[in-house]
Amino acid sequence: MTEIKLTQYSHGSGCGCKISPKVLDQILHTISPQNTYPNLLVGNKDKDDAAVFDMGNGDALISTTDFFMPIVDDAFDFGRVASTNALSDVYAMGGEPLMAIAILGWPVDTIPPEIAQKVLDGSRATCTAANIPLAGGHSIDSPEPFFGLAVTGRVKIEHLKQNSTATEGCLLYLTKPLGVGLLTTAQKMGISNPENLQAAVEQMTTLNKVGASLGKLSSVKAMTDVTGFGLLGHLLEMCEGSHLSAEISYDRVPKIAGVTDYLYPFCAPKGCNTNWDSYKEKVSVMSDTQKILLADPQTSGGLLIAVEPSGKEELERILEENGILAESFGQMIAKTEKSINVI
Repeated sequence: MTEIKLTQYSHGSGCGCKISPKVLDQILHTISPQNTYPNLLVGNKDKDDAAVFDMGNGDALISTTDFFMPIVDDAFDFGRVASTNALSDVYAMGGEPLMAIAILGWPVDTIPPEIAQKVLDGSRATCTAANIPLAGGHSIDSPEPFFGLAVTGRVKIEHLKQNSTATEGCLLYLTKPLGVGLLTTAQKMGISNPENLQAAVEQMTTLNKVGASLGKLSSVKAMTDVTGFGLLGHLLEMCEGSHLSAEISYDRVPKIAGVTDYLYPFCAPKGCNTNWDSYKEKVSVMSDTQKILLADPQTSGGLLIAVEPSGKEELERILEENGILAESFGQMIAKTEKSINVI
């Protein structure tokens, strides 16, 4: 069989396919009357990672879906990346996934079905690692390939984490370094270093399981995962939801090894520019290099955590036990003129 490079069959890739924050706000806006559901703890009005429904027994059901076009050429890895990314929404709420169903779009007259089968095998491998079944799904014949999951999870209501509940003084942590969008764009351009790209793939296929443990910490006040809107976009959601601002140190923001070799406009994915255009008025002045990295759309990115200073040591211990070495790169502060201040 002729080698199939999946990224050559789509106009976008990974979470870089996401509609920009500004356009998404327009799509979601409605003047139609909306019913209220007392058991719906997190829903459409919240810019959070998943919907959450109170089951009435102290537990809540978490429901989410995420899918996108290929961000890597290998079909098995594409299935793993897309599945890891979808499961992350449950972990970001402090929960544990229960099961998943697949969402597949495939150009059946262009790419052999055997390749789609490898995508599903990659997904099964990730679901097995998360100890859940890939229990079903739905597929369509589409012009471009895409894949993802709809995931059901659960969480004790007392352990539920949201992106809108940070408090002033909270320290900010990120569990995965930035740079995935830049490295995968360089891959499509044929200029990426194989070692750098492999580091990105390993990161994108690492489950954010630690989120379930962090959900049990009362000192963790807010949590979300960093995906298509970049670090700035998801931190902005945390700031606006919590009615606070943030101050971050660019030098302390974690970065994938080697990504600084690609911090040039021609390597920036399209989503980087649309992200920046969506929220530039709310962020302090910074260099072009800083904009490229901080607005870089991440796929299957890390957890963004806001923790009280008193919980710093316990948080770092749990992260280290899960193989994550992280340091605080900023803090939540009282509301200022700009929602995010980069120093």
